[in-house]
Amino acid sequence: MTFTATAEVTTHDGLPDVPCPREVEPAEARRLTRVFFERLRSLEEGTPEYQYVRNTLIEMNISLVNFAARPFRDRPGGPENEDIVQVGIIGLIKAIDRYELDRNTQFSTLALPYITGEIKRHFRDTTWAVRVPRRLQELRSQLARSTEDLTSATGRAPTPAELAEHLDLDEEEVRQGLVAANGYSAQSLDAPSGSADGREPVPAAAGSAHSLAETLGDTDHALETVEDLHSLAPLLSGLDERTTRILQLRFGQEMTQRQIGEEIGMSQMHVSRLLTRTLGSLREELLRD
Repeated sequence: MTFTATAEVTTHDGLPDVPCPREVEPAEARRLTRVFFERLRSLEEGTPEYQYVRNTLIEMNISLVNFAARPFRDRPGGPENEDIVQVGIIGLIKAIDRYELDRNTQFSTLALPYITGEIKRHFRDTTWAVRVPRRLQELRSQLARSTEDLTSATGRAPTPAELAEHLDLDEEEVRQGLVAANGYSAQSLDAPSGSADGREPVPAAAGSAHSLAETLGDTDHALETVEDLHSLAPLLSGLDERTTRILQLRFGQEMTQRQIGEEIGMSQMHVSRLLTRTLGSLREELLRD
């Protein structure tokens, strides 16, 4: 059901009464929009009448938001339709605040670019998997277009230096933009593993595909041993020759204390005391570092 306002029903000092602004027919909405704009520019901001006129203008022109939002609905990974409409209304409000009757242009001519621009900006900001500065987000778009142009011209992917020259930018700034582009999208660890360059899935026999999570390595606890050995090396270099020999036999050749004693002509008890004292000293030095 649609509603058509008539001049006989008035309110707010002669303004047409529009009880259901969202249901006004498009042709009548265009006429009423001009009437309400004429009144709006004569009102003081913040007054009840100003709020009524401005809110009615918003409600009467929601159809412009719905029209502008259609191409953006159901985009993969995009916001919900209701969110798109809410963002579009922000653009509509900006258009209402900037519209000038004296220019004799239809309000929709100004409003649609504002609404569409606000929706596009929202998509640009919310589709990044990692939050990056707006400057780098915009640079990513420029780099994408330039990469396509240069690839078509040369038959190969351009280097950062070539992109910098093409865009008249500093090469370091281009490198920052390329790094930031990695934050544009994220892939689930449950997704099938890709090729070496991560762009195309690797063909696999039925039932043999692996997820990205299955290709990730586990924690290598041996790395901690490497760090310990690097810390231990200068301490070992300070030991005397006999103590070094005992440690080599015990931990390098895995000989028992009795075997070590027989090898160097020392009792097992003496070997045990030397090992205990040496290991205790080394442990204390490592912990102190």
